[in-house]
Amino acid sequence: MEDQRITPEQLDAVLEQDYRALKQNICDAMNAAKAGRIIADTEEPVRDAHAVFRQQAYQKAIDLLSQRLAQGDFSPSADSAGGEVEEQGSPENHAHHRQRRAGCR
Repeated sequence: MEDQRITPEQLDAVLEQDYRALKQNICDAMNAAKAGRIIADTEEPVRDAHAVFRQQAYQKAIDLLSQRLAQGDFSPSADSAGGEVEEQGSPENHAHHRQRRAGCR
């Protein structure tokens, strides 16, 4: 997955408008605060603006990584060690959870 990594520059590009909106929301909250009530009037709107930005940033980072992985030859079912994947046997060939097969001690 190393060649499908995302970069801060790629994330900057997809978050540019969201970051601009975050800054505007912070400025709006600060400018709307009454004298002597800056913290009381701004804490919640600024926290909410950050929450929205955090969610958007996380979703866009996931989307960006998904796009990068889709461009490569990524296969989640491929064995990461490069070996063959064993076929699962029938249930009678396997011991039940926390039980030993007959003859095993």
